[in-house]
Amino acid sequence: MDVKIEESWKSVLADEFDKDYFRKLTDFVRGEYLSGKTIYPRARDIFNAFNLCPFDKVKVVIIGQDPYHEPGQAHGLCFSVPSGITPPPSLQNIYREIETDLGRPSSTHGDLTHWANQGVLLLNSTLTVIAHLAASHAGHGWEQFTDAVIGAVAKKEHVVYMLWGSYAQKKASLVDVSKNLVLKSVHPSPLSAYRGFFGCKHFSQANDYLIKTGQSPIDW
Repeated sequence: MDVKIEESWKSVLADEFDKDYFRKLTDFVRGEYLSGKTIYPRARDIFNAFNLCPFDKVKVVIIGQDPYHEPGQAHGLCFSVPSGITPPPSLQNIYREIETDLGRPSSTHGDLTHWANQGVLLLNSTLTVIAHLAASHAGHGWEQFTDAVIGAVAKKEHVVYMLWGSYAQKKASLVDVSKNLVLKSVHPSPLSAYRGFFGCKHFSQANDYLIKTGQSPIDW
């Protein structure tokens, strides 16, 4: 089936798009948007993470769980919000760690598009959600699709995976740790950030690894 997604991803994921689960997922998501419910992100932004970060450009993978479900926040990139929207608490904590890790001020806005443009795949496990209802589109096939995405990236080498929280850490089983860098910590949410996210130094570790493997570092 024809999916509106960046061409390199369309090629890499072609087999997924023709599978029965993805057809059912597509029918479900289309029905949700047409039902009159408020669904986030906007339909045109569902595959934003892929469109901004082509497959052959992926250097870092950050895995979130669910899109933001309040007005104006979700735009297809995990942890990111459009410029002009107040950065949510988890993102504020990510910025705080960047500042202490790299010794410089971080961004004043919450739009992580500049990360995606440098090769950071900002991937939520579920790509759509009903307004105000966290995890409301979980269990309908998105997880199978995004696991296939991680599996496709895992065929590459020298990619950094930042796995924050127990949900993201389960995805490590899809990655060959001998050929890539897998960084794990607790989730950056206010509920857990003080238990190991602060001080994890993932951003400097990622850049050191990228440089060591002949790649350009990320301007975090």
